[in-house]
Amino acid sequence: MSFLRHPLGQALLNSTLLTAVYFIVPVGADNETWQLLLRALGTLAGLGLAIYLILRQINRQLDDETTPLTGLLTALVAGVLFFALADYLIAVGFPGEFADLQTRVDALYFALSTLATVGFGDVHAQGQVARGLVIVQMLFNTVIIAAGLSVLSRQIAARARERRGTPKS
Repeated sequence: MSFLRHPLGQALLNSTLLTAVYFIVPVGADNETWQLLLRALGTLAGLGLAIYLILRQINRQLDDETTPLTGLLTALVAGVLFFALADYLIAVGFPGEFADLQTRVDALYFALSTLATVGFGDVHAQGQVARGLVIVQMLFNTVIIAAGLSVLSRQIAARARERRGTPKS
């Protein structure tokens, strides 16, 4: 169990648990008004929570460079999984909004290809609801995820320099 005491082991465990939750959260194709409203509110709450957690971890890193990076890494993974689940909910609840998004793996693939700005074109938003969600996802990726990755890479570089004894340039 010493692996779990290491920050990277904790990040791996947290990311694995988040991914498992992503794959087991029940999702139905019910389109009753109250269910759609509940899903929309849940999506907004999830987005707010993801933004809050990532910004909190960024601030922790900026305030104290010795803070473990596991929180930030886990928050970034949670952000990606949140959008994958939101994409899947739209695909299930509103058939035809996404082209070729039929499974949770498809949704995760789409969320990651959007994050990486690869856009292969096989899975894509074709309806207005899906396009609206993808616009929010792209803004989130550009502002929040990019800021988190920037802090993460800067901290990793600083820690590597510190271990080598190389001064900051």
